[in-house]
Amino acid sequence: MRRWNGWGDDQFNLDIPEGGQEFLASRIGRPSALSDVSLDEICPRVPASRLPSVDTLITLIDTSPETRIRHARGQSLPDWLALRSGDIGTFPDGVAFPCTNSDVRSLLQYAQEHDIDLIPYGGGTSVAGHINPVDQGKPVLTVSMARMNRLIDLDRESQLATFGAGTPGPLVESQLRAHGYTLGHFPQSFELSTIGGWVASRSSGQQSLRYGRIEQLFAGGRIETLQGTLEIPTIPASSAGPDVREMILGSEGRLGLITEVKARITRLPDCESFHVVFFPNWEKARTAARKLVQNRIQLSMLRLSNAIETETQLALAGHPTMIGLFEKYLSIRGTNDGKCMMTFGVTGSKAQCEASLKQARKVCKEYDGVYTGTKLGSKWAEKRFTMPYFREALWQMGYAVDTVETATNWENVDTLLEKMEESLRTGLDDKHEKSHVFTHLSHFYSQGCSIYTTYVFRVADSYPETLARWQHLKNTTSEIIVRNGGTISHQHGVGKDHAPFLPVEKGELGMRAIRALTTSFDPEKRLNPTTLLD
Repeated sequence: MRRWNGWGDDQFNLDIPEGGQEFLASRIGRPSALSDVSLDEICPRVPASRLPSVDTLITLIDTSPETRIRHARGQSLPDWLALRSGDIGTFPDGVAFPCTNSDVRSLLQYAQEHDIDLIPYGGGTSVAGHINPVDQGKPVLTVSMARMNRLIDLDRESQLATFGAGTPGPLVESQLRAHGYTLGHFPQSFELSTIGGWVASRSSGQQSLRYGRIEQLFAGGRIETLQGTLEIPTIPASSAGPDVREMILGSEGRLGLITEVKARITRLPDCESFHVVFFPNWEKARTAARKLVQNRIQLSMLRLSNAIETETQLALAGHPTMIGLFEKYLSIRGTNDGKCMMTFGVTGSKAQCEASLKQARKVCKEYDGVYTGTKLGSKWAEKRFTMPYFREALWQMGYAVDTVETATNWENVDTLLEKMEESLRTGLDDKHEKSHVFTHLSHFYSQGCSIYTTYVFRVADSYPETLARWQHLKNTTSEIIVRNGGTISHQHGVGKDHAPFLPVEKGELGMRAIRALTTSFDPEKRLNPTTLLD
């Protein structure tokens, strides 16, 4: 069963190897865990639902305390702290589970007639506060799309597939693979996140170099709004004015509820493999990565860890004897302290993969990269969707972990990365606490790349103080990002957590246009209020 207060399947756990525990303790100190409340303790605290009863909707809406708790928060660190402490704040008054477009239209009408706010809910994987209810003095209905989860139509000739918006990643792929196709969208949240959520938050998958971000994959679909049904046709390209499809991308539930997604799909590849190269330093590694992308070598994914992340990954990998021998081999090849690990994938026909691998290895060799084959790459592919489970393991030890991410131009990558890491590394100095901070570049473009930084710190002796530490680290670093040429979010969206920083990026006129758009669809501001727009 899915964890009610954390990530994923409650029967699946990851252990931190002893060497990894010592590694973290040596850098930020030995932790002391906070105690968690149980689900049974929280259920009696859930207030009575304020939703008016309507006979025609009884089968769609669940007002039980447990269901409302399970849909009250997402997966951000503040959400985690709220659920673990029991201080959840506002609960939805009920959770609706529509099965059809007609059901969604009925729920929208219900909300209008009874002055109810609506929050769309996909997989509940938001790390930016998208789905959290806000107390504005009226009932809140969360609308889970979980039952709209199937492949509706497959157009083989045009390579288009239509899905219910609530279809989670594994079901998207399994239903397509049965017909020999793939969408190729693999965010780290793949296990739980949904195709509608990917569109609503402008998601990016790990193999976006081959398949594209969700904006390249989203061909059209259906959105149920308070003003009526919006159908977006699947035209391959158009110069007919502003793109309505683009208006829906990243709209985060403020315009309507996405019910159907028409996506551009691809035939399953004949071959796919993942490879690892180690570089002697960051400058050579980063330059090699930029050259790989700007030369348009056909890689399907590319990830570059800085020296601290490389060291951390090797320390947390376990198998100290094997890692020790591996480190000796790299040392002999001239790659010692300061080494940086690059992981890349090749996907396609046999001829494409062979050519891409040859070209990639040649570029890496120019910058003294040590090619180590596919063993570590295969391990990455095997575990790429299990990384969120590390948060549970670290939490049980007494560590809090979170991420900040952005994207910027190549000429600004090093400057912004250093400022972000410095902000996080020194942000708790006044508390005499340290943060362990490391970064990788995970999505690449000719113009620039994304920066994905992880930070680990010891929990305080109380939940409120732990939250205060996070707020300081998050807010100061977010301010640095938007004031220094970065986007407030490359892949996680805006939600409520990032909304205060959006005006710096969009500007006054841009924000006015976004507000006008949301007002056109939702003049009473009842769809996911305070999300996207602070």
